[in-house]
Amino acid sequence: MHPLVKLAKNTIDLYIREGKILRVHEEDLTPEMKEQAGVFVCLKVRGMLRGCIGSFQPTESDVAHEVVQNAISAATQDPRFQMVRANELDTLEYSVDVLTPPELVHDFRELDPRRYGVIVRSGGLRGLLLPDLEGVDTVEYQISIAKEKAGIPPGTAVELSRFEVRRYH
Repeated sequence: MHPLVKLAKNTIDLYIREGKILRVHEEDLTPEMKEQAGVFVCLKVRGMLRGCIGSFQPTESDVAHEVVQNAISAATQDPRFQMVRANELDTLEYSVDVLTPPELVHDFRELDPRRYGVIVRSGGLRGLLLPDLEGVDTVEYQISIAKEKAGIPPGTAVELSRFEVRRYH
């Protein structure tokens, strides 16, 4: 198990079982964990999404702390799902995506739903969709899902940004 995935799993186990937040110790961090980046933590059960929360850009001092915060949020605050229960912990599958900084896109041809995630912005609304998701095979579909997540009506012009991820399972 990759160290970031293990960190997400241990964080959720401790939080759900004991209500405690995992303390990150500097000496346990890999070089990647010391970087600053946006991070998404996604949970699945038998391949079906069970929770996914993340940060577009870093909000914590390092990737390790991003993982801790977003793992707890994925398990307890994703509005699409009820909070993870202790009896589910053994069935959870984890993935951790570490995002590259977003870059503005000026043309649809600069996007590829397999390689790049997308961020859509319109006014104060903003939505994100991770790359390489099952069933998301076209740029148009990727953008439409991101708009829907942001509450941006279809047909509304949006500012587009793209990013890549390092995905760990």
